Amino acid sequence: MIPPEAPLPNDAVGQGTPPAGHLRLEILKARADFLRAARAKRVVTPGFVLQYRPRDEGDVIRVGFTCSKKVGNAVARNRAKRRLREIARLVLPEHGSAGMDYVLIGRAEVTANRPFDVMLDDLRQALSRAT
Repeated sequence: MIPPEAPLPNDAVGQGTPPAGHLRLEILKARADFLRAARAKRVVTPGFVLQYRPRDEGDVIRVGFTCSKKVGNAVARNRAKRRLREIARLVLPEHGSAGMDYVLIGRAEVTANRPFDVMLDDLRQALSRAT
């Protein structure tokens, strides 16, 4: 059995489809970036805390995620961070600002259990308050 061929980039099937988002996301990993964001402004929502700060360079959005041990054991922290990563992936390219660093901080017993669509709305509202 021969597997089906994947369409080539020049095929008519892929033309005219807009990209997933107009801005690219990068992940914050350095501790210094998290510390700079901690000194910046923040918006508190029921599901998480959003810290944000402008950067001088770049047209990308950088985003970081953190959950302390107050959120729960490793399983609860990882679940909360997975949910935060997904809402950031869905919302930030459309509603975020280029040249910004965002850090999403999970909240105890809320981030992992809050309905997903409500968390999406929380992030949209937090971003509108942040600008």
